[in-house]
Amino acid sequence: MLDKLQAISDRFEEVGRLITDPAIIADMDRYVKLNREYKDLEEVVKVYKTYKSILDNLETNKEIAASNEDAELKEMAKEEIPLLTAEKEQMEEEIKILLIPKDPEDVKNAIIEIRAGTGGDEACIFVEDVFRMYTMFFKEQGWQTEVINTNEGGTKGFKEVSLEVRGEGIYGNLKFESGVHRVQRVPETESQGRVHTSAITVAVLPEAEEVDVEVNTKDIRKDTFRASGAGGQHVNKTESAVRLTHIPSGLVVECQDGRSQHKNYDKALQVLRSRLYQIELEKAQEERAAQRKSLVSTGDRSAKIRTYNYPQGRITDHRINKTIYNLQAFMNGDMNDMLDALKMAENAEKMKAGETL
Repeated sequence: MLDKLQAISDRFEEVGRLITDPAIIADMDRYVKLNREYKDLEEVVKVYKTYKSILDNLETNKEIAASNEDAELKEMAKEEIPLLTAEKEQMEEEIKILLIPKDPEDVKNAIIEIRAGTGGDEACIFVEDVFRMYTMFFKEQGWQTEVINTNEGGTKGFKEVSLEVRGEGIYGNLKFESGVHRVQRVPETESQGRVHTSAITVAVLPEAEEVDVEVNTKDIRKDTFRASGAGGQHVNKTESAVRLTHIPSGLVVECQDGRSQHKNYDKALQVLRSRLYQIELEKAQEERAAQRKSLVSTGDRSAKIRTYNYPQGRITDHRINKTIYNLQAFMNGDMNDMLDALKMAENAEKMKAGETL
């Protein structure tokens, strides 16, 4: 382990020198990647220095305990040894987690798309509920959000909501939310009190930067139209809403929640770039899945991942068989327990497969 940590420390020093090189700074693509690597290695190196200090102290105390030093000094050294040994073991467990390679996309901001599936109006209402749940969670985390596009339901709720989330390590925290979310409850329109099952889909995309994927504007058809729904009188007076069609892939993106056509175009292009980037990531994930079957895969958006059962007040994540009986708090944004469990499951899989830096 020490050899591996020393190699990481050496690489950290090397990257530190590289990011001050004018030639590297001029190459934005490489500069951005090296900056990310520097930040990732910095945490490991910091822990390594603490761990090395503990090892040195432990060795010194063992030497004193076995030497001919005065009795009081030897006794103090003997008392320190079990404490330092416990610290050493704790640090080793922490290092094992740190040595698990991080997904390079984990540090990115994210675009979340929530869509109604089966269940008609009830699915649209649940889209609104989940949108509210995420919004409250993001606020609690101190993350910034901006709604990109909304498409209202027939009587209530939304057929679709898209939003951008910005902050530290957003995609790494939210990537396991992609998939089908199923709700079981008595709809407001149900007079007989029967429990209905509806479903929505959530897609979490790492926000792609220009250095991640190049989109040729010649491959894009731009259409404008009048925005609909809430947003003030100005919304319906001008054709501020934008629809982009990426001709090679057939992907279509709409954005109408911005106040200007220019802003909507920029946001739509951002979403389009992220969707194209996600397609490439899913190909890579499929290749990895051939080597390691991932219990908490982020690639399959058609998989049922979670059930929200209102009569029993529970949430069950089917990938890790975890059930929490605090549905009301969960729907108010108290999601950390579930998200932490999913991240632990992924780390356990990687450790089992022997994946380390």
